[in-house]
Amino acid sequence: MTFLAEKLDYLQFPFVRYALIVGVLIALCSSLLGVTLVLKRFSFIGDGLSHVAFGAMAIAAILKFTNDMPVVLLITVISAILLLRTGQNAKIKGDAALAMISVGSLAIGYLLMNIFAKSANLSGDVCTTLFGSTSILTLSKAEVLVCAILSIAVVIVFILFYNKIFAVTFDENFARATGIKAGAYNLIIAVIIAVIIVLAMNLVGSLLISALVIFPALSAMRVFKTFRSVTICSAVFSVICALLGILISVITGTPVGSTIVAADIVAFALFTLAGKIMRGKRT
Repeated sequence: MTFLAEKLDYLQFPFVRYALIVGVLIALCSSLLGVTLVLKRFSFIGDGLSHVAFGAMAIAAILKFTNDMPVVLLITVISAILLLRTGQNAKIKGDAALAMISVGSLAIGYLLMNIFAKSANLSGDVCTTLFGSTSILTLSKAEVLVCAILSIAVVIVFILFYNKIFAVTFDENFARATGIKAGAYNLIIAVIIAVIIVLAMNLVGSLLISALVIFPALSAMRVFKTFRSVTICSAVFSVICALLGILISVITGTPVGSTIVAADIVAFALFTLAGKIMRGKRT
């Protein structure tokens, strides 16, 4: 108990509180759109855009920007729009376009970091960017504020366009027939995901971002069946796992991003078991 109390004393430090705030906000935002992406079978858009963000961070570092978020956000949003447009091209299917952008951005980013290396510890810099490391524990108050503003904007947009997003998710052709501008709402989804990707890079790193999108949605689907209940459960699941992951990371000294994903995996296993038990009782 004394050991645990000593570790929980870390909560008095601002950097830990900042990490918890940002972690909760990012987990909430990523889970909301995660359900839509999983149902539209476009789960790995997060993975592809995270690699784009990695390349954008390399470019911003080379150009010596003191604040790389605007540059990374702009490039990632543009890539999300291009990915959406290219994926609708009959000559280049969505999965092929995603693979092209993902692999190309990752390769170019790493190449640029090698050519214009600013640090002797290049492997450490790359590892931090890819897996998050402890970067979330070095956030400034300004970065937390920007994250809060963008996260709130994402939640508001999702709530305002919930019905339209629901329609586009389940039957895009029917949505078009009823007068819904499916292309515009697909564009909104792509832009929101791009924003979430950029925010999440400090939390789990570019290689683990897809976990924040996929695991909460898939876990909720093990137990619930309606879109609304799955979305709510996914949000609660994601927030709890993010909180647990950050707290465990602070207490044990493990990498933040990997610890959060490990919590997601354990929770997914529990939800899968719970779903089987519930189906067994119904039969």
